[in-house]
Amino acid sequence: MQTLIEADEIQKVVADLGRRIATEYQGEPLTVLGVLTGSIVFLADLIRTIDLPLRVGLIQASSYRGATTRPLELRINDSLVPDIRDRAVLLVDDIFDTGQTLSALIDTIRGSSPRSVRSAVLLWKTGKAKVPIQPDYHCFPIPDRFVVGYGLDYNDDYRHLPFIAALEPKDL
Repeated sequence: MQTLIEADEIQKVVADLGRRIATEYQGEPLTVLGVLTGSIVFLADLIRTIDLPLRVGLIQASSYRGATTRPLELRINDSLVPDIRDRAVLLVDDIFDTGQTLSALIDTIRGSSPRSVRSAVLLWKTGKAKVPIQPDYHCFPIPDRFVVGYGLDYNDDYRHLPFIAALEPKDL
């Protein structure tokens, strides 16, 4: 595997994003929703840098299962989403690739009557979007490679890595 983003750089950029979010959401009732399972490391680090009262919830979306590197049918489970009616919602995900997952999640969340819905992603594979939306916040643009670490996995492995790495074909 090839390291793309070092752990200390991730921590710096996530802290900067948390300060920006705190400034922009000042005075608003904020709920941060993490997309399971890939966003959990990013979510945990990010919410500790947002110096505001906030609620945290989870939503599950999965289109990759097992050892696949190609997306399958998207499944959404919103049973862990708290009451978000009339609250600002920040949807936190690990990666923006085609945008289809983020678009479907935003549509699902809007059905619960939030005040607003914005999105933050750790990684953005630029130029791959198949939908007319973009994340409101992102930390790092990355090339079109299969990446792991900092919560992202391949066949449920590598989530524990403190950095982002691209898997080589021999690793898949």
